[in-house]
Amino acid sequence: MAQCVRSSTLNPSRTPQSFIRTVSAKTPAFASVSFLRTLPEFKKYPVMSCQGKAQSQQEQIPPPQLSLDDLVTSNRKGELLGTIKDSLSNCLSDTNLLETVPGLKSRIKGKVRDIYDAGDYLVLVTTDRLSAFDRNLASIPFKGQVLNETSLWWFNNTQHITPNAIVSSPDKNVVIAKKCSVFPTEFVVRGYVTGSTDTSLWTVYKKGVRNYCGNVLSDGLVKNQKLPANILTPTTKADDHDVPISPNEIVEGGFMTQAEFDEASMKALSLFGFGQRVAKEHGLILVDTKYEFGRSSDGSILLIDEIHTPDSSRYWLAGSYEERFQKGLEPENVDKEFIRLWFKENCNPYEDEVLPAAPAELVTELAWRYVSLSGNSDINFLDY
Repeated sequence: MAQCVRSSTLNPSRTPQSFIRTVSAKTPAFASVSFLRTLPEFKKYPVMSCQGKAQSQQEQIPPPQLSLDDLVTSNRKGELLGTIKDSLSNCLSDTNLLETVPGLKSRIKGKVRDIYDAGDYLVLVTTDRLSAFDRNLASIPFKGQVLNETSLWWFNNTQHITPNAIVSSPDKNVVIAKKCSVFPTEFVVRGYVTGSTDTSLWTVYKKGVRNYCGNVLSDGLVKNQKLPANILTPTTKADDHDVPISPNEIVEGGFMTQAEFDEASMKALSLFGFGQRVAKEHGLILVDTKYEFGRSSDGSILLIDEIHTPDSSRYWLAGSYEERFQKGLEPENVDKEFIRLWFKENCNPYEDEVLPAAPAELVTELAWRYVSLSGNSDINFLDY
């Protein structure tokens, strides 16, 4: 992550002020944020539609049978597509709070988030940028808001597994977080053999790799097959792309101590198991995802960045998975995989200097899928 800010001194009495995002009519692809005078009290995270249930309830209530046709033909989609199309040229693609917000020290532009150093805290603005293949592919209307609010729900509902760094969310696209010493390791957890990027499990498996990030894989696996058990496939950061790494290499390379890795990996696997259970209750399969952790000033390990969003995770529709898998068909997905596949079919997204523009119909469809997956029918598009 680009937000690896190494300072770790916190002062709870010095919290950044609240702010509201405003979009400039003259530069529709650029947004600025203006600060108000006071920060509201720590507010509850937004309530999303999916909520975990006790195990006994899970066994009694069958999950809903969703289909991609339901999403494509729903009345909700018809109501929102016009607004999405009108917003194609007015995405939150870039920010520069340094020009408008006093007290911010610097900006780091990540793949999706713009991270501002506010002294004891970080201000993270989730933009509409779509990242894959280690580069920016497009801007997707309302994507940043969906990612931010989806993460907030999961942050709030996973505190029984791990504390997180979030302090407040003063804007639909913004969180204020404790500044941590971020571990330079992403904890990628996988439940299925799938993917299209260079570090995806299916990509390396079909090349003959049978020991991946310390996991021994059996012969005979096919694409999109469920693994016998969830596995952890960590990556660390190079200058321009993620690099797979084994647990032993993480410790021996000094990226984390053995105790730090053990705690973070346990939390990652527990978070993933919880996420899979919640997804199942709502007719979805949480296929894989990534987590990031940092150490706060008091020494505790905190969950940071994002959690279980359609950007950091792969989701399939559970109702049609088995039949499509048996027929050798791709699962119905509600994440960004279909747009990744379009780029792989139409260019070399790793090597081509200039990429083709993503078709407007694909961008519009992805925006709709992100909104539908979040389950957030309260997103106020007119006020965006």
